This record gives sequence, C-alpha cells and structure tokens, in this order.
Amino acid sequence: MEPIDGKPGAGKRMCVIGASGKLGRHLVRHALERGYEVVGVCRERSVGKLAEFEGRITVVPGQTDDRAVIARAVAGCDAVLTVLVPWGVHHYASGTAQAVLDHARPGARLVFSCGWHISRDGEDVYTRGFRIYAAVFGRLARLARFVDVDDQVEACRRVFESDTRWTVVRGSDLEDGESQGLPVWSRHVGDPILGGNRTRRVDYALFMVEAVEDDGLVHEAPAIVGRLTPSALAHARP
Repeated sequence: MEPIDGKPGAGKRMCVIGASGKLGRHLVRHALERGYEVVGVCRERSVGKLAEFEGRITVVPGQTDDRAVIARAVAGCDAVLTVLVPWGVHHYASGTAQAVLDHARPGARLVFSCGWHISRDGEDVYTRGFRIYAAVFGRLARLARFVDVDDQVEACRRVFESDTRWTVVRGSDLEDGESQGLPVWSRHVGDPILGGNRTRRVDYALFMVEAVEDDGLVHEAPAIVGRLTPSALAHARP
C-alpha cells in the first residue's frame, strides 16, 4: 500500500522521547516532514523548548524514566525514537530504555541513540586516545554525579537482549550545521570509513527517522559518520 500523500510516515504515530533537546527537536522536525503524527516526551521544565511545534505535536511532560509517563506516551505508536541520556547516577538511561521496551506495542519500531563507546559484540576497535578520554570523562562525571556512562551501557545491553524490533544508532562527535545528507555507517568502530568522527546533529536525527522504515537495520547497532567527511568520501561503498 502506498503511503498517504506519498510520505513514508503518513498515517503513522511516532513517539520521540527526549524531544526538547537539540537532537530531539531535529527528530521531531524530520518526523513531521515525513507525515508522522508525533508525540514528544520531555521534562516538564523543558516543555517551552518545543514551542515551535505548538499545535502540531502532542507533548507528554515528565521524566523519561517514569514508567507511567512512557506508557501513556507510546500507547498506539508505530515507532518510538529514544535519546538515551545517562543523566545523574540514578539509572536514568536504563530506566528509560526498560520503560520503552516494556510499554511499546508489540511490533513497534524502536530506535535508540547513544555514542560510539557502546559496543554490541566487543569487536569495535578504539584508539588509545578515545579509550583514555572515555575512561577519564566517565570517572569524573560519575564522581560529580552528573553523568553515569555505565548506565548507558546497561541501557543498551537491555535493548540488545530484547526481542523487540530495535536499532541502536551509535553517533560520532556531533556538530551543528546544515544537513550533509544521510550519514554512512559501519557495524564496527575502527572501520576506516568512520575515521572522520564527525556527524551533523540534523543528520544523526535523519538517520534515526529513516531507520524506522529500513527493515535492514532491525537488530543492528550502526556506528555513523557524516557522509561528507573525508573518511566517508574516501571509503564510500558503491
């Protein structure tokens, strides 16, 4: 059946969890452009950041690890896009992921965001500099009770072990700017095509939204990079 109005998301309902952040707002814009009916979840104090979408989306305010909030937001949704943010030291990311896994309708497409530090099968190859940075940042952030990187790892472990129709999109360093088009990806960090280590936020969001309609990405954890980075241009696959 052809989509209504020729748009891939027309007639479908999508939930964006973490909708008020920089990445989340890009997700909302891409989803609306494709014709999805959008439900956005964000903390109550951040609702004002979604003012540009007033009258075009449904906003469910609340903590994203609140199971009642998530259950209400994902009800009837064909897809759920989740920005996994490891705020604090109270299992925020894993609590958010578990709520989505438990309450999304059977068969819904679930797409999660995280960083390159997540590894699905242990076959990613990281530079020494990256490993040192990740270790030091993770330790200091946890001591400051600001971020718990290990909780994001736990969140993704739960996703990988679930029998849902998931995709975990692993982003390189993000930057703002105009779209360069759909990012390129590889199954493993260390692939030369990923050497550029830069992705525009708008394109990270584009990849997540496009993944909803791409069955080839079900049960994949693509590591992405901007399609116009030198590494992507040098190693582009035909």
